[in-house]
Amino acid sequence: MILIYILFIFSVLVANIYKGKRYIHMLQQNLYNENNRYIKWILKNNKVFLELDIITIIICLFGLLVTFDLDLINIICLTIISFVNILLGYKYRKMIKEDQNKKKLVITARVKRLIVTTLLLFLIPIIMIGFHLDNFSICWLLFLILSMMTYLNMFVIFIAKIINTPIEKCVYLYYKTKAQNKLKKMQNLKIIGITGSYGKTSSKNILSDILNIKYNALATPRNLNTYNGLIMTVNNYMDKFTDIFIAEMGAYVKGEIAGLCRLVKPKYGILTTIGTAHLESFGSEQNIIDGKFELIESLPKDGFAILNGDDPKQVKYHLKNRVKIIWIGIEREDVDVRAINIKCSSKGTNFDVVFKDEEKRYHFETKLLGNHNVYNILSAIACGKEFGIDAEDLIKAVKNVRPIEHRLELKKLGNFYQIDDAYNSNPVGAANACKILGMMPGIKVVVTPGMIELGEKEEEYNKIFGEQISEVADYVILIGEKKTKPIKEGLLTKGFDKNRIVVFNDVREAYPYIGELSLNNEVYALFENDLPDTYNEK
Repeated sequence: MILIYILFIFSVLVANIYKGKRYIHMLQQNLYNENNRYIKWILKNNKVFLELDIITIIICLFGLLVTFDLDLINIICLTIISFVNILLGYKYRKMIKEDQNKKKLVITARVKRLIVTTLLLFLIPIIMIGFHLDNFSICWLLFLILSMMTYLNMFVIFIAKIINTPIEKCVYLYYKTKAQNKLKKMQNLKIIGITGSYGKTSSKNILSDILNIKYNALATPRNLNTYNGLIMTVNNYMDKFTDIFIAEMGAYVKGEIAGLCRLVKPKYGILTTIGTAHLESFGSEQNIIDGKFELIESLPKDGFAILNGDDPKQVKYHLKNRVKIIWIGIEREDVDVRAINIKCSSKGTNFDVVFKDEEKRYHFETKLLGNHNVYNILSAIACGKEFGIDAEDLIKAVKNVRPIEHRLELKKLGNFYQIDDAYNSNPVGAANACKILGMMPGIKVVVTPGMIELGEKEEEYNKIFGEQISEVADYVILIGEKKTKPIKEGLLTKGFDKNRIVVFNDVREAYPYIGELSLNNEVYALFENDLPDTYNEK
C-alpha cells in the first residue's frame, strides 16, 4: 500500500505542477487579480471546470462513504486516480508547450513566493496522510481534499496569493521607498508621463526612439505601466546617465493615474486617444476621461502637456490646471503641430508636418503604419521640439523609429504578409487597422476573436467591427464561435459572403488556412486579436 500512496502523491504533484503553471500565468496576466480581473476571467471561462479530475473526486467520495477495508480495492481506486492525474498533467504540459502566448509567464520573485506558498498548501494534507496510513477513513478524506484542491487549483493559487498579501505589501513598500529616494537624488531628470485609452505603449516607444537622438531617454520596458512596473523600472533600469524618464501609465479605475503621478511626479504629460477601453472597470465614459486627465491635472505650471486636437473628449474637457498645452492633430488646422499629405503603403507612411506660425513644411517618413501612429509621432515631434531637438534631427529620428511588436507590425510569414495588431484590440485601433488593410494589394484576410473589456457595449462595438471588416476583407477568420457572434452578425448585415467566413476555436488553426489562400495569391492577413492565449475557446 505504501507504494500506491507514493504513486498517488506523485500523480497529484504532476497534475498540479502543470495545471498550477497555467493558472499562475493567468493570474500574472490578469495583474494578480487587480480589480478582480483573475476571478472574472475564471467565471467567464466555464471550461476551466470541465476537467478530468472530477472523476478523482467521485472515486474519493465513494471511497470515503464506503470506507474500503480491502487493500485490493483501495489499490485499484488509487491507481485509477493516479492515472487520471498523470493524464491531466500531460494535458496541461502539452497545452503550455503548444500555447502561442504573446506574454510568457515571467518567473519573478513574486511568482517564486507564490509557488512556495501553493506547494505548502498541498504539503499539509500530504504530510497528514503519512501520519494516518493505518486509518482508511482519514486517508480517503485526505485523498478527497487533495483531489478537490487539484480540481480547484485555480482557487488554491488565489488563496496562496491572499496568504502572501502581507509579504507583498512589505516588499512593495521597500522598493517604492527605494525608487522615490533615487528619483529625489536625480534633480535634473526630465520625467514625461504618457497615458490614454489606446496607444500608450506605441507612443512611449516612438517618443523614446526620437528623443534618444539627442538625449539618454529611458522608457518603461514592455508593458510595465503599473505601480510595480514603474518602481521596477526606476530601481532596475535607471542610472546616473539617464536624462529623460518616459513613464507609461495604465489604469483600470479612476484615481490610479493620480497615484502613479504622486509616485514619479512627471513634469510633462502626453495624452493619447481617449476611448472606451476598460469601460467595465471604470464604470462610465466620464470616469475614463477624468481618470486619464489626472495626468494633465497633476503637472506643475512650468511643465507642458501634449493633447490631441482631433479627439473631441480632450478638446471639450475643462482643464483646471494652467499648465502649457501643445495641441497636435491631423484634421484640425488650428493646432500647434499638424500632419498633412499623409500617404500609407505596404512600405510605411510618409507625411508633411506644419508647425504653428511657421510657413515651412517638413517631410517625414516612417516604417510604421496608420494615422494613429502619425498622431504618436506628432506628439514625439512636439516634445522633441520643446526639448531643443532641431527639425533635421527629428526627421532622421522618425525615419529610424522601430516597428512595435504586435501593434500593426508588418512581417512576412511564409507565403503571406501578416499585419500583426494582436495586442489589446479596441474600437479605435480596430477601425484604423481595417483602413490600413484596405490600402494593401492582393487578397485581404482578417483574423480576430473580437474585442473584450468593453462592458455592456462589447457586443455593439464588435458588431460595428464586423461591419467595418466587411468593407475591406475578402475572407474573415473568427476565433471562438461564441465570442464572435456579434462580428459575424455585423458581417452578414452588410451582405458579406457567409462562405468566406471561417470559425476556428484556436488562432493556430488560421495559419494553414491562410497558407492555402496564399499558394497562388499575394495575401495580407490582419491579426486583430486580444490576448488569444487567454481567450481562445478550446
